[in-house]
Amino acid sequence: MKIGIYGGSFNPPHLGHLAAARAAMAALELDRLVFIPAGIPPHKELAPGSPDPDQRLKLTAIAADQLLVPERTEVWDAEVHREGKSYTADTLEQAAARWPGDELWLLMGTDMFLTLHQWREPERILRLAGVCAFGRTEADGEAVFAPQRDYLSRTYGARIATIVIPGLVDISSTQLRELLARGEGREYLPEAVYGYILREKLYGTRADLKRLSLDELRCVSYSMVYARRLAHIRGCEEEAARLARRWGADEERMRRAAILHDCTKYLSVQEHLDICAKYGVELCPLERATDKLLHAKSGAALARYVFGYDDIYDAILYHTTARAGMSLEEKLLYIADYMEPNRDFPEVEELRRLAYTDLDGAVAMGASLSVQEMVQRDKELHHDTKAAYEYYGKGN
Repeated sequence: MKIGIYGGSFNPPHLGHLAAARAAMAALELDRLVFIPAGIPPHKELAPGSPDPDQRLKLTAIAADQLLVPERTEVWDAEVHREGKSYTADTLEQAAARWPGDELWLLMGTDMFLTLHQWREPERILRLAGVCAFGRTEADGEAVFAPQRDYLSRTYGARIATIVIPGLVDISSTQLRELLARGEGREYLPEAVYGYILREKLYGTRADLKRLSLDELRCVSYSMVYARRLAHIRGCEEEAARLARRWGADEERMRRAAILHDCTKYLSVQEHLDICAKYGVELCPLERATDKLLHAKSGAALARYVFGYDDIYDAILYHTTARAGMSLEEKLLYIADYMEPNRDFPEVEELRRLAYTDLDGAVAMGASLSVQEMVQRDKELHHDTKAAYEYYGKGN
């Protein structure tokens, strides 16, 4: 395998890091890309007030997930939990032992590349790995790279690849931290990374989770799920907004409900149970044993008690099962979730037609499809789904 080693403080990881990662993966045809947040960088101290090691690992993991190739990316804690300074030569020695026989490539920016010969044990670094350097601007071209590439190749027999990425986000982590402390810098970050920063109040941010703007709420919600879920959440939000306009519901309320409806989707069963216990959400035996059902209950609890939205509690609570006698908002979220543009199953076009012409008929059809699925899979039917199926006409 060909493995890229991408180290750095990632304090915080930003869009420039991701653009460089994508470019290196493509140029080197990497089979795997490993992000390694530094523990104690040898060339500088971590800025005062930096996130703790576990928070930086989480930030980097969220950023790496945005590449949408989880089978080819990982975040390795080799340095953050190592005592003393994080020397690259030591990390590469660990990497070579972890992936014996594989081809390692060390990724770095222009400034680091130009000073590589001054690092600790450059000969060991260049014996263990090739080096891929990427430029942040058009100015970081062949005239900048060539002399150092020739010197390292001649002196150490180094394998060198250089990439210029026009338009690469040109901001330092220091500048970005300063912007975040002033309530700025959002545009330089992946949405989910920014959301985690807001959730944890990192870098001097002071967001009140009960008074978030819609954009901030999206970022916070996105930080709680895997990136592969974002297309569905965005599709559900836009569908819920369209349905709200069609049926006279509050559009912003429906957007909030859709943004948060899957925010606990990837928690463990125990995490769901802990949230429900904390906030007094009653659960039936089937719900306690089924994470697909639990995420609606824990998500509703967070919407009400963490984000302060009592008015969307029931819509999220019943978005998976439906129930008899649903409110307008409950129906709209249930249907938006069922047939948003990314959904693809044989009956979806008919469900979409009903959603804009006969809302109760759409709910009935959704409940009927759920009943059929549970029967076909020989699974127990939730009592609220059964009640919805009977209340809305058994799909007729």
